Amino acid sequence: MKKTKILFYGFRHGHVFSLYKRLCASERFTVVDAVEENEAARLAAQASLGAAFSGKSYEEWLQDDVDVVAIGCAYGDRARAIKRALAAGKHVLSDKPICTTAEELRDIEALSRKKGLVVGCMLDLRYLPQTLCAMQVLASGRLGEIKNVSFSGQHCIDYAHRPSWYFEDGMHGGTINDLAIHGVDLVRMLTKRELVSIDSARVWNAFANKHLHFKDCAMFMARLDNGVGVLADVSYSAPSQVFSMPTYWEFRLWCERGLLTFRYTDEAVTLYEEGHAESIRLTYDQEITDYVDELLHDIESGDRTASENVFRSTAATLALQAWADLEDA
Repeated sequence: MKKTKILFYGFRHGHVFSLYKRLCASERFTVVDAVEENEAARLAAQASLGAAFSGKSYEEWLQDDVDVVAIGCAYGDRARAIKRALAAGKHVLSDKPICTTAEELRDIEALSRKKGLVVGCMLDLRYLPQTLCAMQVLASGRLGEIKNVSFSGQHCIDYAHRPSWYFEDGMHGGTINDLAIHGVDLVRMLTKRELVSIDSARVWNAFANKHLHFKDCAMFMARLDNGVGVLADVSYSAPSQVFSMPTYWEFRLWCERGLLTFRYTDEAVTLYEEGHAESIRLTYDQEITDYVDELLHDIESGDRTASENVFRSTAATLALQAWADLEDA
């Protein structure tokens, strides 16, 4: 089986570290090299991952035999890196978010479509067993139509581990852009609807006490194309034990005949179904594929579904961020 050749560009966020380890061990990929132009980040990747850096530049590699570029640089640098890869004829697999402005997104979309190249994104909540179980329940019609959706995705500010570039002008792109992309993407996936209007969106500083310009709290209220309301909190407001808390990526879908709820920290979906006194827990027991499998499938088949989903979810999230920024101005 021919292996897909992948180049890693940027190690500025921990998400890409897990991808690097996974693909180094994969039988379907060959990691040809890693490029990190920031010396401190390069040394950290070498120490943590044993990553090998040949010293060959990004531009040199883009002219070489590479199929895919994995993007893990600072958020504010990602659009430029992605556009360079696409212009050179390379597919892309990026950490989220893929960019920080609507203009950057339009450029990425145009290049991807013009050249027939895949833009994948590490939107891993899509592939959780509880997410897939929720999809099954909703598709069955058991609970009837979805009427309202709410989700929480609070994180902790975590100054001890948060990259310093988060707090640099032009590098972060906003808390909604950073975090809400996961929730917006799941809402689109579960409801099969698009987010088309915004009722309110707000960002403000509450917990990042060392950087008062950093708007660490974010909430919004929006509507899907069938009028369903979406209410969300994606603030950096949680304590350090956030990853064990029930509020860490918790979704509630209020339906005609009951409530469906699930969260990141529990592999089961819980139903509160009309006519049933007790809650019902359901699990997913089928094979799971994820964004890496999807990337390879789309490269081989020419399918653009995954790339278009990335673009639509990113566009909706950037619109929410822009609304909040305008309100804050």
